[in-house]
Amino acid sequence: MARRLIPTLNRVLVEKIIPPSKTTAGILLPESSTKLNSGKVVAVGPGARDRSGNVVPVCVKEGDTVLLPEYGGTQVKLGEKEFHLFRDEDILGTLHD
Repeated sequence: MARRLIPTLNRVLVEKIIPPSKTTAGILLPESSTKLNSGKVVAVGPGARDRSGNVVPVCVKEGDTVLLPEYGGTQVKLGEKEFHLFRDEDILGTLHD
């Protein structure tokens, strides 16, 4: 069983952020209020090569919080945790506080 996955080319390994379903006071939140599909970047590949052979680096780095498309990516299970592999161009953007 693999303990660590290092993506190849321009792929990004993301752990999806699951929003809380209730507040600290115990009030249940409706699903529609927490609909932001985001994740935390766990690992990135070195980048893809362009036609001239130069490496085009990945736009995100480890630790970034990213906005993900609703569908897509490849689900990967390592141990008890679930991750998703996305191509760099499939990531919609980075989220900042």
